[in-house]
Amino acid sequence: MALTLRLHLFFLLWVFNSSIILALESESAKSDSNSHEEESNKDYSLEATGSFDPIFKIQQTYLTVQVDELNSTNTPRAQDEKRRLLKELSRGHGKWGDQHPRKKLLDALFSYSRYFERNVPDVNRWRQLYNHVSSKHKRLLDRTISYTKKFDKAESLLRQNHLLCEDIVNEALNYYEIGRDELRKHIADSEKVGIVADKMSVSQSLKHIGRDWTDDGIDERNGAFPCILDSVQSLFPNRKDSKYKVLLPGSGLGRLGYEVAALGGFEVTNNEVSAFMNVMYRFIEAQNKRDAFQVYPFVDGWSHHVTQDDMFHQLSFPSMTMNNSNVALVEGDFTTVFKGSKDKFDIIITHFFIDTARNIMSYFETISSLLSPDGYWINFGPLLYGTGPWVQLTLDEILTVTEDMGFQFVDVPESCGSLTFPDKKVRNREAAYGNSPRALTKNAYHAQAWIARR
Repeated sequence: MALTLRLHLFFLLWVFNSSIILALESESAKSDSNSHEEESNKDYSLEATGSFDPIFKIQQTYLTVQVDELNSTNTPRAQDEKRRLLKELSRGHGKWGDQHPRKKLLDALFSYSRYFERNVPDVNRWRQLYNHVSSKHKRLLDRTISYTKKFDKAESLLRQNHLLCEDIVNEALNYYEIGRDELRKHIADSEKVGIVADKMSVSQSLKHIGRDWTDDGIDERNGAFPCILDSVQSLFPNRKDSKYKVLLPGSGLGRLGYEVAALGGFEVTNNEVSAFMNVMYRFIEAQNKRDAFQVYPFVDGWSHHVTQDDMFHQLSFPSMTMNNSNVALVEGDFTTVFKGSKDKFDIIITHFFIDTARNIMSYFETISSLLSPDGYWINFGPLLYGTGPWVQLTLDEILTVTEDMGFQFVDVPESCGSLTFPDKKVRNREAAYGNSPRALTKNAYHAQAWIARR
């Protein structure tokens, strides 16, 4: 490894020496009026598109060759978390039942394992319904657009997605140290009593790949991330030799956490309770090559497509690898898994998260407990409450309640949008979530952004 690094450093110095003159000439030729880009045109994606001067290219090359050293799974923090997790997942830990974390994990693996079986009946149903179409209309449809081939194409791509799901399951069995026989028995026992695999959760996990880890997701990420990253940087502008601790509960597939870590000076903890998301996260985390896998996230829905190619659109992932020693995933319930971590975090970021609570008050209490004195809570997201919430608060009620709990709201960067109230420090901007960029429909929110100091 040492020899390899020396070779990389030699290459770096050679390219730097051969390019620095060109870089300096390029810089001197720029006018002062063009020396600063407009804030609204920032691209906060780690694989941001556009051209860079040679110096930045050199830096990117250097980081790329350091993949083995930066892998987030090899850090002591990640290894400690894995030991904790495997202990919690053991059958002898706690009372066995539907809420046991191992049972939830096995349920998720069961669902991934049955992806094709749960989705192909939809295609067969469309085939059967097509039989009601008259022969005249069928001839027209097949002559002009080869309509019947659409069923075969959809079924073929569902099989491709299923192969990906099998890879995801295999990686999960390896990471969580679960034997294949245990999973087979769990599947057989579940199906024996009529339990069916969760088709929707697997489908949503596949679609989340597009949002977090493909080039197609850049528009959605840029709708939310700039506000959050600007907020983080404004709170801690001087981070040399610092490691401010940041927690992101409900982190999903984790891309935002890696963007925060890329700012430098932050130790990031992603946190997610969904076994479906965590299984996918572990699969992506294990990859060391960009765009090594393909997914067809929209093949299971036949509505809102401009073209057939849009429905069958292929996404390659991951667009970057999870190689950062300053990020670790903690699996579990946000309100319980961090017990014993009082006053630990300098920043807690809730991104499309607080409305997922059964009891939103417990979220507020946990945030207050985990933040260090004078720590900051950054929020960005909607108020789309799920089924069966115990408490459903309006935005102004949230502000009133949390202020009474001791939170003090501070100014929010203008990149977070316009003021929601003329007399309160809350901003809002439209943020899309879970869309195909080519779809005829759009799922978007007036996401609310605030920064509150404990």
